[in-house]
Amino acid sequence: METRELLEQVRAGVETVVRELAQAAALGPGKLLVIGASTSEVLGSRIGTAGTLEAARSIYEGVESARRERGFQPVYQCCEHLNRALVLPRETAERLGLEEVAAVPMPRAGGSMAAYAYRQLADPCLVEAVRAHAGIDIGDTLIGMHLKAVAVPVRPSIRELGAAHVTMALTRPRLIGGERAVYQRT
Repeated sequence: METRELLEQVRAGVETVVRELAQAAALGPGKLLVIGASTSEVLGSRIGTAGTLEAARSIYEGVESARRERGFQPVYQCCEHLNRALVLPRETAERLGLEEVAAVPMPRAGGSMAAYAYRQLADPCLVEAVRAHAGIDIGDTLIGMHLKAVAVPVRPSIRELGAAHVTMALTRPRLIGGERAVYQRT
């Protein structure tokens, strides 16, 4: 398959799985969706070895299409070279009271996905951590540290994007109490 055709399939696939997750997690305005993506894995190489901004653009465009419909805020995870910091709009970071960290993601230090997302935002910044309402992991990048405490797996209709494994989760509040606890209002 040609690269252009693969990247179009990736864009369409990302749009599909993000829409599925947004529906399952009731993502809308004010909700965070953390995205970890290895463009190397999407292209069939080992994570961190062959990423491209072109693959990142395909992923970003798929996410953006779903975001425009639902209004959630995507945050993009950097690779371990930037301690898995997250790219998001400065306004969102300030609204949530998140402390900015100083770095600019580059394809070889932060990852192609984070580097691409950083350049698309009008006023981007990096933060060390968020507690997202849902997450999508493309290529086994390990996003769990950025989800709220109780993560619930969501099975996507598309299990691979390019050659990358796809994992998704939504979060829910902790269930507290004992045998007399009630969890839904009657």
